[in-house]
Amino acid sequence: MKLTVFTPDATSSSEKEFSVPEFEGNKGLQALKEVIVAINANRRQGTRSTKTRGEVSGGGKKPWRQKGTGRARAGSTRSPIWVGGGVAHGPKPRDYSKKINSKVKALAFSRQLFDRASAGEIAIIEEFVTTPAKTQVASEIINRIAPKGRVLLVDAPFAETTVLAARNLERVSFQEASKLNSHDLAQYVKIVISAKAIEAIIARANGGNN
Repeated sequence: MKLTVFTPDATSSSEKEFSVPEFEGNKGLQALKEVIVAINANRRQGTRSTKTRGEVSGGGKKPWRQKGTGRARAGSTRSPIWVGGGVAHGPKPRDYSKKINSKVKALAFSRQLFDRASAGEIAIIEEFVTTPAKTQVASEIINRIAPKGRVLLVDAPFAETTVLAARNLERVSFQEASKLNSHDLAQYVKIVISAKAIEAIIARANGGNN
């Protein structure tokens, strides 16, 4: 598959062939859905908690006698229908995590890489060079490649000058090639990958560890 390769300053580009794994039909789409759902679920803390009527302090005494007052019968001031009472069916701490086996994750990663590359949403840069390490320099380079939308920069690993230059750009995020996953590939308008990082990513997609 041919991908656009930019020079370090992004002033010129050419096309180069890369061995991105290719797919036909719907193969891998279900795996991709399961992996993204699992990643989002695993990020949930699950620490929300409310007190039931039995956990709220007080309320041991019956507010008034059962009959003869004209009011609705009540046994406790901590009933869920009372202000200051417990919560009925409220959230409790729980584990939202989902397990996905490595083969499904590998298939999903390869499929997502293929889909984004086929749509022209992945660009390769020979290397991230921002000299001097200024935000304006980084902004100009990124704007030449992706004028609009959120951008993910991928390298293996990042040079300190690159991070210093681009970290204040609101629409730009960073990810190491070894940590790149299907969710990262899905949520950005444009993904800019260094020539060094794309080799590692393609190796993963073609059967390496994911």
